[in-house]
Formats: sequence, C-alpha cells, structure tokens
Amino acid sequence: MSYELIINSTPTGVVLALMRDKKLIEIHEEKVSNDFSVGDIYLGKVRKVVPNLNASFVQVGYEKDAFLHYLDLGPQFRSLDKWVKGSIQGKITTPDLAQFEKEKDIDKDGKIKDVLSSSRVIAVQVAKEPISAKGPRLSTELTLPGRFVVLVPFSNKISISQKIKDDKERQRLRRLMNSIKPKNFGVIIRTVAQNKKVAELDQDLRNLVDNWKKLHTELRNARPPKRVLGEMNRTTAVLRDLLTSDFTGITVDDAVLADEIREYVEHIEPGKSKIVKTYNGRINIFDNHGINHQIKASFGRKVSMPSGSYLIIEHTEAMHVIDVNSGNRKGEKNQEANALATNLEAATEIARLLKLRDMGGIISIDFIDMHERKNNKALHEHFKSAMKDDRAKHNILSPSRFGVVELTRQRVRPETEIKTAELCPSCKGTGEVSPTILVIDEIENNINYLFGEKNHKSLSLVVHPFVEAYLKKGINSIQRKWFLKHKKWVAVKGTAKFQLLQYEFEDVM
Repeated sequence: MSYELIINSTPTGVVLALMRDKKLIEIHEEKVSNDFSVGDIYLGKVRKVVPNLNASFVQVGYEKDAFLHYLDLGPQFRSLDKWVKGSIQGKITTPDLAQFEKEKDIDKDGKIKDVLSSSRVIAVQVAKEPISAKGPRLSTELTLPGRFVVLVPFSNKISISQKIKDDKERQRLRRLMNSIKPKNFGVIIRTVAQNKKVAELDQDLRNLVDNWKKLHTELRNARPPKRVLGEMNRTTAVLRDLLTSDFTGITVDDAVLADEIREYVEHIEPGKSKIVKTYNGRINIFDNHGINHQIKASFGRKVSMPSGSYLIIEHTEAMHVIDVNSGNRKGEKNQEANALATNLEAATEIARLLKLRDMGGIISIDFIDMHERKNNKALHEHFKSAMKDDRAKHNILSPSRFGVVELTRQRVRPETEIKTAELCPSCKGTGEVSPTILVIDEIENNINYLFGEKNHKSLSLVVHPFVEAYLKKGINSIQRKWFLKHKKWVAVKGTAKFQLLQYEFEDVM
C-alpha cells in the first residue's frame, strides 16, 4: 500500500489531495486566510454565561461568539487560569511548570456559573471549526499535538494509544516518557511512536515545549481577542499526521512551497526529503494525476462503482442518508451472493467517501437486504475494518432487521462540498440552445483581435479536453490553420475543470 500527496497551489490557497494506491482518499483546502482552525489557541473574553446550558459564549474574534461547555473546561481549568493571568500580568516570567503550584481540580459535575463570569479573560483552544451558522466550539483543556506525542500542560498523566497492542512496547514507551517529560506536563503517546528511537521522541517533545514557550511569550500584555498560538498550516499538519514509510512521493506545483515542504520533511524524517518533487508540466497537476476526474466522480449525488452498482447520497440538516443499489451488476450465482458482494464493495467505497467528503454526525446506510445472518455479520465486520484507518472518532452499529447500518462520525470541520453538476454550456440555464459550433468562431475572433490589434507574440488557450481534441484533430487541424494564418503559435491545453464550452486565454504575451 503506497501513499502519495499531490499539492496544487492556487491564488486563494493550497489544495492537498492524498492518494492511496492512486485512489483519492482525502482532500484538504488551506486558504490564505485560514483563521479559527482546529488546534488554534486564543485569548478570549467571556461574553455571556448561560446556566441552563451549563455553558458560556466567548468572544475570540469570530463574527459569532464561540461556544464553551462546562465539560470542555477540563479538570485543570483553575491551574490554567492562574498561569494565564500571571503570564499576562508579568508575574509568571517563565513557561516552565516545574515550580508552578497547581490549583485544585474543578468538580466533574459542577456548574459553569461557579467557575466563569461575564467579561472574564480566558485561554481557549478551537475544538471544532465554525460549521453552518454556528461559531467555533472551544475547550480550555489545552493540548499541543506533535508527530509522535501530544503535550498536555498541568497534568502528569501518560496515556498510550490503544492501537499499540504490544505490552513490552507500551512499557518501554511509558518508562521512556517518564524519564524525559517535564514536570507538570502530561503526554499522550500516538500510534506512530511505536518502535521509534529515544532521540526522535525526545526531539518531538522538545519541539512541543518550544511551542509552549511561544504561547507564554505571546500572552505577555496580550488583550483579547487574540490568537496566541496557531496550529501549523494544513499542509504540514497533514504531513505530521500521515508521513510514514509508506509515503512514496509528494508532488508540488510551486517551487517555493516545494522547498518549504522539503525542509519540513527533512526535519521530521531525515533522509526522506528526496520524495518531494516539483511539478513543472503544462497540464494542471490535478488533471495530470486524474484527481479532478476522481473529484467529479466522488462528490455528486450519485457515485458509481466499478462493478456497475452505485450509491445515492442525500443530505439533511440532521443527518446523511446513503442508499446502496446493485444497478446492472452481474456475475454472482444467486441473489443473496450478489447482494453480499455489492454490499461489501459499497462498504469499502462508503468508508473512503466518509473521509474524502468529511461527512459527520449521524449517517444512515440502506444496504441491500440479506436474509442470512452470517452475511450481515460479515458486512458489519468488513465495514468496521474499512473504517479502521479513519482518524475521526466513529461508532458503527450492526445492521438492523431492514438491512440499515447506522453510525456516528465525529465532525470537527465543515463538510467538504464540491459541486459537480454543471450549468448547461449551451443554454446557461435558459432552456434556449444556440449552435455549439459557434464557440470555435468566437475563439477565432478573439485570436484575430489579440494577434491583430493587440499584437501579442503568442497565446495559450485553455479549453475542455473534448474541445482540445477537436482543435488538434488531423494534419490540417484548426490549431495549424491558425498558425498558417497568423504565423504565430496558439498553444491549446485541456483541463477537466472546465465545462464543455468554457475557455480562456492565459499567459498572454
């Protein structure tokens, strides 16, 4: 199994596509102004305490106040609050917690009005990005995530990922972390820390302590609302969480960004920076790797599968509903065997789509009815296995008597929505169609204008791949006729992002 990261740099940000065995499994968009990301730490001000909700609303600079529930305060809230106030006022001059006297933990079943009051200044961390009409959701149980470990201030607990099953390895990691972690800092050991050397874990821990020092520096004389520690950008966050020995390549279409990523990869995985390559091709990088095609095939209401079966995906405010259809699938001996084969294929595809589209909340899947109990059990086990590498928390129930599987999946960011339906290129939604062949005349008129009146030396025309093929077809192609007429070359490039009759001139010289 191989992983590859394809990165497309655009004027508005960066789009990252994670491929597993050439198939798209995750897509992330990092915008130039990427405020209120999960993991960002803010100095905020309590605007209102709502006892009925046992929660408060906090101003962090977003257009709507962020939500903070009592259960998200964390047991060490008083210790954090004391440290933050002391840092702002200059009374606490060092970020080191070894000499810091911790306060008593807050009551697990307490009331928020006994802990917080309006206008109070507190440090908070974004737990969920703004979704729909809701502001960010916050937590005051601060965590600083690294590649191998997560640092938890004001705690001395060492937790180890449950995915690390080997008892000897768990004991080794616990002993090691006990010997190197600073006092009054807890640590969560991530799955990727398994079998890692002391030097690698120690360096990762040091980097997180340095981040804690930066937070302390930013708090001095700070006034809310202010971001005091930003999570790393989406590109490096994806690399931090996913970069393993299975990674075969990282391809970037921007030389400057490629150098930054190469430097970061060398820092976290010495000797592996050679997998970072710069793409200089004429075709859009996502077109070259077939990503735009996969996006259009995966984000519509109907998603087809190789066997001929397909999924129908519907969204409501409260939940998502997925219907599995056998379509024109053939090849199995009987209906039960055909239903099982279709359901297993659908389960694998649904697991991929949940991650790719970042669907969260309640999800109801209507699989094809199967009468044998062992087949329903096989489907349940297969679906759980397909969801195993999903980093979002999820819970999958067994198929009901009607063949419906229900699950919940953690939602920390807005669902990725990419519109795949295209406006009719001929009528533009009016219902009236003009002759499509006229688009070539329109392009030719523009070329005459740019070469004749504007005296450009060369042109680059971007069109749909079908139109590209039409313009280049044959020895006496339209493209060649343009050259013979103007004695200047028109480079024609196709991109699957364009609608059928959409075109534009780029890099006009």
